[in-house]
Amino acid sequence: MTGPRRLPDQGVHDLILDTEPWLSCEDCFALMDVYVETVLADPHSRAMPEMPVHLAGCPACAEEAQSLLDLVTAGGPEPDSGDESTA
Repeated sequence: MTGPRRLPDQGVHDLILDTEPWLSCEDCFALMDVYVETVLADPHSRAMPEMPVHLAGCPACAEEAQSLLDLVTAGGPEPDSGDESTA
């Protein structure tokens, strides 16, 4: 049997991370599109202070926010012209 192990520095950081203002994952996902639009319009905006706090402590939500941000900044697929007469 081994003795107690030392908690890595990242583990300590994660345990003492400030979570105020608090936001649930459900609320975070509901606000995600508005947050990404806000960040794109003004990267230094403090309009939604709960979002960066939550994203710093929640890898799942942070990954979703980054994916949405990447998708929006990549431009996405070309819009369909809707003109089917040329087909």
